[in-house]
Amino acid sequence: MPITTAAARPDTAPVLSPAALDAACCAALKHEADAWPKPGLVTPVDPGSHRDMNYASFVDSIAALRGYFAEIAEAGARGARYAELQVIAIAAEARMMAATRGANTHRGAIFNLGLLAAAAAWRAAHPSPAPVRCGALVARLWGPAIAASRRAAPTSHGQAVWQQFAAGGARAQAAGGFPAVYRLGLPALQALLAEGIEEDTALIGTLMTLMAHLDDTNLLWRGGDAGLADVQAAARAFLHAGGVRRPDWREALIDMHGWMVARRLSPGGSADLVAATWLVHRLDGA
Repeated sequence: MPITTAAARPDTAPVLSPAALDAACCAALKHEADAWPKPGLVTPVDPGSHRDMNYASFVDSIAALRGYFAEIAEAGARGARYAELQVIAIAAEARMMAATRGANTHRGAIFNLGLLAAAAAWRAAHPSPAPVRCGALVARLWGPAIAASRRAAPTSHGQAVWQQFAAGGARAQAAGGFPAVYRLGLPALQALLAEGIEEDTALIGTLMTLMAHLDDTNLLWRGGDAGLADVQAAARAFLHAGGVRRPDWREALIDMHGWMVARRLSPGGSADLVAATWLVHRLDGA
Protein backbone atom coordinates (compact mmCIF):
# COMPACT_ATOMS: atom_id res chain seq x y z
CA MET A 1 0.00 0.00 0.00
CA PRO A 2 1.69 3.25 -1.12
CA ILE A 3 1.97 5.79 1.68
CA THR A 4 3.09 9.39 1.34
CA THR A 5 3.82 11.07 4.65
CA ALA A 6 3.23 14.81 4.91
CA ALA A 7 6.07 16.44 6.81
CA ALA A 8 3.71 18.99 8.35
CA ARG A 9 1.79 16.31 10.25
CA PRO A 10 3.09 15.69 13.79
CA ASP A 11 1.01 12.56 14.44
CA THR A 12 1.68 9.03 13.24
CA ALA A 13 -1.35 8.73 10.95
CA PRO A 14 -0.39 7.87 7.37
CA VAL A 15 -1.58 10.07 4.53
CA LEU A 16 -3.03 7.85 1.81
CA SER A 17 -3.96 8.68 -1.76
CA PRO A 18 -7.55 7.90 -2.88
CA ALA A 19 -6.24 4.80 -4.65
CA ALA A 20 -4.46 3.64 -1.49
CA LEU A 21 -7.58 4.32 0.58
CA ASP A 22 -9.57 2.22 -1.88
CA ALA A 23 -7.09 -0.63 -1.49
CA ALA A 24 -7.17 -0.31 2.31
CA CYS A 25 -10.97 -0.43 2.45
CA CYS A 26 -11.16 -3.46 0.17
CA ALA A 27 -8.45 -5.15 2.25
CA ALA A 28 -10.50 -4.48 5.39
CA LEU A 29 -13.51 -6.21 3.82
CA LYS A 30 -11.40 -9.16 2.66
CA HIS A 31 -9.78 -9.63 6.08
CA GLU A 32 -13.21 -9.64 7.76
CA ALA A 33 -14.57 -12.14 5.22
CA ASP A 34 -11.57 -14.46 5.54
CA ALA A 35 -11.55 -14.69 9.34
CA TRP A 36 -12.83 -18.00 10.79
CA PRO A 37 -14.65 -19.06 12.91
CA LYS A 38 -17.14 -16.20 13.32
CA PRO A 39 -20.42 -17.20 15.00
CA GLY A 40 -23.40 -16.75 12.71
CA LEU A 41 -21.43 -15.04 9.95
CA VAL A 42 -20.30 -15.92 6.44
CA THR A 43 -16.79 -17.41 6.28
CA PRO A 44 -14.86 -19.45 3.69
CA VAL A 45 -16.17 -22.54 5.54
CA ASP A 46 -19.93 -21.95 5.38
CA PRO A 47 -22.58 -19.22 4.93
CA GLY A 48 -23.44 -19.05 8.63
CA SER A 49 -26.99 -17.91 9.30
CA HIS A 50 -27.44 -16.54 5.78
CA ARG A 51 -29.45 -18.26 3.06
CA ASP A 52 -28.98 -15.67 0.33
CA MET A 53 -25.19 -15.31 0.32
CA ASN A 54 -21.91 -17.16 0.82
CA TYR A 55 -18.18 -16.49 0.72
CA ALA A 56 -18.21 -16.24 -3.08
CA SER A 57 -20.85 -13.52 -2.77
CA PHE A 58 -18.48 -11.54 -0.54
CA VAL A 59 -15.60 -11.92 -2.98
CA ASP A 60 -17.82 -10.75 -5.86
CA SER A 61 -19.11 -7.86 -3.77
CA ILE A 62 -15.61 -6.64 -2.87
CA ALA A 63 -14.61 -6.77 -6.54
CA ALA A 64 -17.69 -4.71 -7.47
CA LEU A 65 -16.81 -2.09 -4.85
CA ARG A 66 -13.26 -1.49 -6.09
CA GLY A 67 -13.03 2.15 -7.11
CA TYR A 68 -15.95 3.28 -4.96
CA PHE A 69 -13.78 4.11 -1.96
CA ALA A 70 -11.40 6.14 -4.13
CA GLU A 71 -14.34 8.05 -5.60
CA ILE A 72 -15.85 8.89 -2.23
CA ALA A 73 -12.39 9.77 -0.89
CA GLU A 74 -11.91 12.27 -3.70
CA ALA A 75 -15.29 13.80 -2.85
CA GLY A 76 -14.36 13.97 0.82
CA ALA A 77 -11.07 15.68 0.03
CA ARG A 78 -12.87 18.52 -1.72
CA GLY A 79 -15.33 18.92 1.17
CA ALA A 80 -18.38 17.40 -0.47
CA ARG A 81 -21.68 17.62 1.38
CA TYR A 82 -23.22 14.45 2.81
CA ALA A 83 -25.86 14.43 0.06
CA GLU A 84 -23.07 14.19 -2.53
CA LEU A 85 -21.46 11.31 -0.67
CA GLN A 86 -24.83 9.55 -0.55
CA VAL A 87 -25.15 9.66 -4.35
CA ILE A 88 -21.75 7.95 -4.70
CA ALA A 89 -22.63 5.34 -2.07
CA ILE A 90 -26.02 4.56 -3.61
CA ALA A 91 -24.38 3.92 -6.97
CA ALA A 92 -21.88 1.58 -5.27
CA GLU A 93 -24.70 -0.25 -3.54
CA ALA A 94 -26.38 -0.82 -6.90
CA ARG A 95 -23.16 -2.36 -8.25
CA MET A 96 -22.92 -4.55 -5.15
CA MET A 97 -26.49 -5.77 -5.51
CA ALA A 98 -25.96 -6.58 -9.19
CA ALA A 99 -22.77 -8.51 -8.43
CA THR A 100 -24.40 -10.53 -5.64
CA ARG A 101 -27.76 -11.09 -7.37
CA GLY A 102 -29.59 -9.04 -4.78
CA ALA A 103 -27.74 -10.10 -1.62
CA ASN A 104 -26.91 -7.34 0.87
CA THR A 105 -23.33 -8.31 1.58
CA HIS A 106 -21.78 -4.91 2.30
CA ARG A 107 -24.40 -2.17 2.64
CA GLY A 108 -23.18 -1.28 6.12
CA ALA A 109 -19.56 -1.31 5.00
CA ILE A 110 -20.32 0.92 2.02
CA PHE A 111 -21.65 3.43 4.53
CA ASN A 112 -19.07 3.05 7.33
CA LEU A 113 -15.88 2.58 5.35
CA GLY A 114 -16.94 5.10 2.74
CA LEU A 115 -17.34 7.83 5.35
CA LEU A 116 -14.03 6.95 7.00
CA ALA A 117 -12.24 7.04 3.64
CA ALA A 118 -13.82 10.42 2.88
CA ALA A 119 -12.68 11.74 6.27
CA ALA A 120 -9.14 10.44 5.78
CA ALA A 121 -8.95 12.17 2.41
CA TRP A 122 -10.31 15.43 3.85
CA ARG A 123 -7.67 15.25 6.60
CA ALA A 124 -4.93 14.76 4.01
CA ALA A 125 -6.18 17.77 2.05
CA HIS A 126 -6.40 19.98 5.14
CA PRO A 127 -3.24 19.40 7.23
CA SER A 128 -3.49 20.56 10.83
CA PRO A 129 -0.99 20.68 13.70
CA ALA A 130 -3.64 19.07 15.92
CA PRO A 131 -4.19 15.40 15.00
CA VAL A 132 -7.84 14.45 14.52
CA ARG A 133 -9.08 10.90 14.20
CA CYS A 134 -11.14 9.96 11.17
CA GLY A 135 -14.19 9.08 13.26
CA ALA A 136 -14.20 12.50 14.90
CA LEU A 137 -13.95 14.10 11.46
CA VAL A 138 -16.95 12.12 10.21
CA ALA A 139 -18.97 13.42 13.17
CA ARG A 140 -17.74 16.99 12.66
CA LEU A 141 -18.13 17.19 8.88
CA TRP A 142 -21.25 15.13 8.25
CA GLY A 143 -22.67 14.07 11.63
CA PRO A 144 -25.70 16.42 11.71
CA ALA A 145 -26.66 15.51 8.14
CA ILE A 146 -26.25 11.79 8.88
CA ALA A 147 -28.50 12.07 11.94
CA ALA A 148 -31.09 14.09 10.02
CA SER A 149 -31.09 11.61 7.13
CA ARG A 150 -32.72 8.93 9.30
CA ARG A 151 -36.04 10.74 9.05
CA ALA A 152 -35.95 10.47 5.27
CA ALA A 153 -34.21 7.11 5.00
CA PRO A 154 -35.78 4.37 2.84
CA THR A 155 -37.34 1.40 4.56
CA SER A 156 -34.67 -1.03 5.80
CA HIS A 157 -34.05 -3.59 8.51
CA GLY A 158 -32.12 -0.97 10.47
CA GLN A 159 -34.93 1.56 10.21
CA ALA A 160 -37.52 -0.96 11.37
CA VAL A 161 -35.33 -2.02 14.28
CA TRP A 162 -34.78 1.62 15.25
CA GLN A 163 -38.55 2.13 15.46
CA GLN A 164 -39.21 -1.10 17.37
CA PHE A 165 -36.23 -1.27 19.71
CA ALA A 166 -34.78 2.29 19.65
CA ALA A 167 -31.33 0.94 18.73
CA GLY A 168 -28.97 3.43 17.11
CA GLY A 169 -27.51 1.28 14.36
CA ALA A 170 -25.06 2.37 11.69
CA ARG A 171 -26.26 5.96 11.33
CA ALA A 172 -25.99 6.67 15.04
CA GLN A 173 -22.50 5.16 15.10
CA ALA A 174 -21.36 7.31 12.19
CA ALA A 175 -23.02 10.50 13.41
CA GLY A 176 -21.33 10.00 16.79
CA GLY A 177 -17.87 9.40 15.34
CA PHE A 178 -17.98 5.57 15.57
CA PRO A 179 -17.80 5.25 19.37
CA ALA A 180 -17.99 1.43 19.28
CA VAL A 181 -14.98 1.31 16.96
CA TYR A 182 -12.81 3.67 19.00
CA ARG A 183 -13.90 2.65 22.51
CA LEU A 184 -14.36 -1.10 22.00
CA GLY A 185 -12.99 -2.43 18.72
CA LEU A 186 -9.73 -0.52 18.41
CA PRO A 187 -8.52 -1.08 22.00
CA ALA A 188 -9.32 -4.79 21.69
CA LEU A 189 -7.53 -5.15 18.35
CA GLN A 190 -4.45 -3.21 19.41
CA ALA A 191 -4.14 -5.05 22.73
CA LEU A 192 -4.25 -8.43 20.99
CA LEU A 193 -1.76 -7.39 18.32
CA ALA A 194 0.57 -6.00 21.01
CA GLU A 195 0.58 -9.46 22.60
CA GLY A 196 1.81 -10.95 19.35
CA ILE A 197 -1.48 -12.60 18.40
CA GLU A 198 -1.78 -13.00 14.64
CA GLU A 199 -4.01 -10.56 12.83
CA ASP A 200 -6.83 -12.90 11.77
CA THR A 201 -7.18 -14.18 15.34
CA ALA A 202 -7.03 -10.62 16.70
CA LEU A 203 -9.87 -9.64 14.36
CA ILE A 204 -12.01 -12.44 15.75
CA GLY A 205 -11.21 -11.30 19.28
CA THR A 206 -12.27 -7.82 18.21
CA LEU A 207 -15.51 -9.20 16.79
CA MET A 208 -16.31 -10.94 20.08
CA THR A 209 -15.67 -7.73 22.02
CA LEU A 210 -18.09 -5.86 19.78
CA MET A 211 -20.67 -8.65 19.99
CA ALA A 212 -20.47 -8.57 23.78
CA HIS A 213 -21.43 -4.90 23.99
CA LEU A 214 -23.01 -3.65 20.76
CA ASP A 215 -26.79 -3.43 20.38
CA ASP A 216 -26.45 -5.07 16.99
CA THR A 217 -29.49 -4.22 14.88
CA ASN A 218 -29.02 -7.35 12.76
CA LEU A 219 -29.37 -9.49 15.87
CA LEU A 220 -32.37 -7.49 17.01
CA TRP A 221 -34.00 -7.86 13.61
CA ARG A 222 -33.51 -11.62 13.50
CA GLY A 223 -33.91 -12.55 17.16
CA GLY A 224 -35.44 -9.63 19.03
CA ASP A 225 -34.35 -8.66 22.52
CA ALA A 226 -33.91 -12.32 23.53
CA GLY A 227 -31.63 -13.10 20.59
CA LEU A 228 -29.45 -10.07 21.25
CA ALA A 229 -29.24 -10.82 24.97
CA ASP A 230 -28.27 -14.47 24.38
CA VAL A 231 -25.50 -13.57 21.93
CA GLN A 232 -24.16 -10.80 24.15
CA ALA A 233 -24.13 -13.14 27.16
CA ALA A 234 -22.31 -15.86 25.21
CA ALA A 235 -19.74 -13.37 23.88
CA ARG A 236 -19.11 -12.00 27.36
CA ALA A 237 -18.68 -15.52 28.74
CA PHE A 238 -16.20 -16.29 25.95
CA LEU A 239 -14.18 -13.17 26.75
CA HIS A 240 -14.33 -13.82 30.50
CA ALA A 241 -12.88 -17.31 29.90
CA GLY A 242 -9.89 -15.83 28.07
CA GLY A 243 -11.26 -15.14 24.59
CA VAL A 244 -8.92 -15.96 21.73
CA ARG A 245 -6.12 -16.42 24.25
CA ARG A 246 -7.65 -19.69 25.51
CA PRO A 247 -6.29 -22.87 23.87
CA ASP A 248 -9.72 -24.12 22.80
CA TRP A 249 -11.10 -20.81 21.54
CA ARG A 250 -11.91 -22.13 18.08
CA GLU A 251 -13.91 -25.05 19.47
CA ALA A 252 -15.83 -22.67 21.73
CA LEU A 253 -16.76 -20.41 18.81
CA ILE A 254 -17.68 -23.32 16.56
CA ASP A 255 -20.11 -24.45 19.27
CA MET A 256 -21.54 -20.92 19.51
CA HIS A 257 -21.78 -20.81 15.73
CA GLY A 258 -23.90 -23.95 15.77
CA TRP A 259 -26.69 -22.64 17.98
CA MET A 260 -26.63 -19.21 16.38
CA VAL A 261 -27.09 -20.73 12.92
CA ALA A 262 -29.91 -22.92 14.26
CA ARG A 263 -31.66 -19.73 15.40
CA ARG A 264 -30.60 -17.79 12.27
CA LEU A 265 -28.80 -15.17 14.37
CA SER A 266 -26.17 -13.08 12.59
CA PRO A 267 -24.15 -10.22 14.16
CA GLY A 268 -23.77 -8.38 10.87
CA GLY A 269 -23.55 -4.95 12.49
CA SER A 270 -20.62 -6.09 14.60
CA ALA A 271 -18.93 -7.58 11.52
CA ASP A 272 -19.19 -4.24 9.69
CA LEU A 273 -17.51 -2.53 12.63
CA VAL A 274 -14.71 -5.12 12.64
CA ALA A 275 -13.84 -4.03 9.12
CA ALA A 276 -14.05 -0.39 10.24
CA THR A 277 -11.78 -1.15 13.20
CA TRP A 278 -9.19 -2.77 10.94
CA LEU A 279 -9.32 0.30 8.73
CA VAL A 280 -8.99 2.97 11.44
CA HIS A 281 -6.11 1.02 12.99
CA ARG A 282 -4.27 1.87 9.77
CA LEU A 283 -5.73 5.28 9.04
CA ASP A 284 -5.16 6.74 12.50
CA GLY A 285 -1.78 5.16 13.18
CA ALA A 286 -0.99 1.99 15.06
